[in-house]
Amino acid sequence: MAGAGEDSRALFSAGVRAVLEAWPALQIAVENSFGGVHSQEKAEWLGGAVEDYFFRNADLELDEVEDFLGELMTNEFNTVVEDGSLPQVSQQLQTMFQHFQRGDGAALKEMASHITQRKCKVRATALTTASEADKDDADNVEAMEVTATNDGKATNDGAPTDGACPQPEPSGPDSQTIKEEDIVEDGWTIVRRKK
Repeated sequence: MAGAGEDSRALFSAGVRAVLEAWPALQIAVENSFGGVHSQEKAEWLGGAVEDYFFRNADLELDEVEDFLGELMTNEFNTVVEDGSLPQVSQQLQTMFQHFQRGDGAALKEMASHITQRKCKVRATALTTASEADKDDADNVEAMEVTATNDGKATNDGAPTDGACPQPEPSGPDSQTIKEEDIVEDGWTIVRRKK
């Protein structure tokens, strides 16, 4: 019976890693080295830290998992996740842990497989603001445009192949610029969600 417990733990570990590897906010943070030169190593460590957190705290509430993940992203990757993905990632992790607690290896395997299949590859590119284009390069403020593809493949119209990774809406020249009032005096840029 000890073998079954070890198998479930290994499946839970694989599931945690699948969830984290499919998380666009973490992908962007690692790809752009938001955590410094060791961003990839931090991402790998994050999987173990999340596992340990669940094993030490068996009866976690969803908001506790969200807070923990948000704190790790802030502390390790200097990233505040405000894209609405924290609740989804937290729910996936919590569901996997419930399957682990019940010893339901088949459900763990299926869930990890499903997440891996739906994994999106995201890419962030810098855009310069129109109002700042005339200033020195040192003073330029940049925005990030994020595009997603499913396993690096997109259809001819830019839409993902299975609808799992929604592409950003096509944007005109005005939507790619940051308004002057969105740049606050300390150099930070306010990013607003489209309505």
